[in-house]
Amino acid sequence: MSERTMNPETPGTPESPGVPEAPEVSGTPVAPEMPVAPEAPHAAAVPLSPTPPRPPRRVLRAVARWTAAALVFGLLGTGTAFGIASLERTDVPGLATEGDGRWDYPKLSLPALPAGKPRPFSTGNPAEIHHADLRELLLPAPAGAKPDKKLTGGWISTETFLAAYRPQNRESVAQLLKDAPPRHIAARGWTMPDGTVSRVYLLRFNSTAFASGLIDDLNVGSSAGTPLDRTDTMRFDDHWGSDNDIENLSSFVFEEQAPFGAEHVRQAYTLAGDTVALIVHERPGKREAARVPFQQTVILQNQLLA
Repeated sequence: MSERTMNPETPGTPESPGVPEAPEVSGTPVAPEMPVAPEAPHAAAVPLSPTPPRPPRRVLRAVARWTAAALVFGLLGTGTAFGIASLERTDVPGLATEGDGRWDYPKLSLPALPAGKPRPFSTGNPAEIHHADLRELLLPAPAGAKPDKKLTGGWISTETFLAAYRPQNRESVAQLLKDAPPRHIAARGWTMPDGTVSRVYLLRFNSTAFASGLIDDLNVGSSAGTPLDRTDTMRFDDHWGSDNDIENLSSFVFEEQAPFGAEHVRQAYTLAGDTVALIVHERPGKREAARVPFQQTVILQNQLLA
């Protein structure tokens, strides 16, 4: 699997090729003249069937020109439609999306699996276990990002993960992780040029029951659950639709409601079999953390887990 953010320049509209005019006929062959028989005297006039007049020659030429033009433009239109159908969205002028604020992530690929081990949601893996190295399932940082020195993409301690929550809530979350300890926790963080801080945490448990149990115990679902650090009132992100969901995964996406404090926060939990992902974007100041790159981050991370 690979993902790319979907940055082409809009090409000019090609000029239609000229359509040659139909060649003008110099003349119509005329049959040789035959002797005209003299009219019989007192012959009665016999009415003849009316013969429709031939259209003027210039009308015929105009019809020929328009017919040829219609054929040429029809072929051009068919070719253009076929070309658009075979292109990526970002390659089509007018449908490009490079200006919507999304980040430039590197090309993604799934990590190699241990010999004989299936993917988490394949028919040979009813327990939905991720056998790949959890660190290799972390989304890489996009272009222009400054890496977080503490969240480098490797293993982290439970204490480091607990720092994502409000100080007064860390003890209760710590107890949850003692009751159902994760096998591993991996995390990566970075800061973008606009000041947006991104953090991605992956927690893998011994079974899907423990992973879903953490989501339930954090009260994630009907609400954003146990509050994260530096957050105020969180609400569902109404712009996250079912078309963003990925089969076999459950995502819960929230945004901080205005008025917010010193930063604006967006957060999402994803339940993926035996693994829970927590994705956080926060932007200091009075401007909101941009929705498009946040949803892009969630979708790409989900694709790696699926």
